[in-house]
Amino acid sequence: MRHRLLPAAASAAVLILALSACGDGDDGGGDGPRSITVGAIPIVDIAPLHLAVDQGIFADHGIEVEIRNTSGGAQAVPGVASGDFDFAFGNVTSLLVARDAGLPMKVVANGVATTGEQGADFGAVVVPEGSPIESAEDLEGATVAVNNLENIGDTTVRNSVRKAGGDPSQVEFMELALPDMPPALEKEEIDAAWVVEPFLTTALEGGATEIASNFVDAHPKLTIAVYFTSERLLAEDPELAADFASAMEEALAYAAANPEEVRRIVGEYTEIDPTLIEEIRLPQFPPETDRESVQTIADLMEEDGLVDEAPDVDALFADTA
Repeated sequence: MRHRLLPAAASAAVLILALSACGDGDDGGGDGPRSITVGAIPIVDIAPLHLAVDQGIFADHGIEVEIRNTSGGAQAVPGVASGDFDFAFGNVTSLLVARDAGLPMKVVANGVATTGEQGADFGAVVVPEGSPIESAEDLEGATVAVNNLENIGDTTVRNSVRKAGGDPSQVEFMELALPDMPPALEKEEIDAAWVVEPFLTTALEGGATEIASNFVDAHPKLTIAVYFTSERLLAEDPELAADFASAMEEALAYAAANPEEVRRIVGEYTEIDPTLIEEIRLPQFPPETDRESVQTIADLMEEDGLVDEAPDVDALFADTA
């Protein structure tokens, strides 16, 4: 298997040392809200984050938030390491690889989880209309698009291939931005793609066929992504981290109880067609991470050679998580 560090992880390791004197956010001095930046990929998964702003949940906790778009965990981790973001949204694979590379990231709040339903999850592997690929086993020898290499996408897709009886080492992965996947499938420029909403529904409406629910295959309650920060911020401003975690816990509970609000807010921070928003599959937004499922991902990463040593899952979580 290939063995490479998380893209940009090495440079981020240098940045975190070079910028160690920089502060993570503004403590506000007790006079008004503390301003922070949060890096997050603009997909359905981060609806609770936007709802926390929209519903005044962050304000209630004395926090003013600026949300900055990222392409995924591979960009979010270096952003937190360098101090560009105080907190960020990223998948658990990114964080475990980051810690293996010496970047001290810590989970402070849950993010998003699978629906646990085969064929009805918010992420899936899809193939072009009329493709001879009918199952994950058939992905042997195929090229599969993912948004970031050596991440939650290819890790769980390899697992699906393995569970279906195929050889995951024979699958070739390539990076492609999520919005570019549906048109690439329609033009048959790729053999398959791992996509999440809203791009999953777009791809299916464009004629693509769903062949695997890779998150569900990994664990029926899989924690896919979380909100995290640096150990430095936790040491310098534990109260800020605790307040951010409390606000996100409230926001996740609000999102889980109000799916119509999730769909409404998605229309405000994305350019998704309103009709499509009503059709997309929503993920689960549990207030707490499922650590057993994170351990499953860690085990898969070790099996596939993404890390040098068995990941310490417990060390990934801050006391606030």
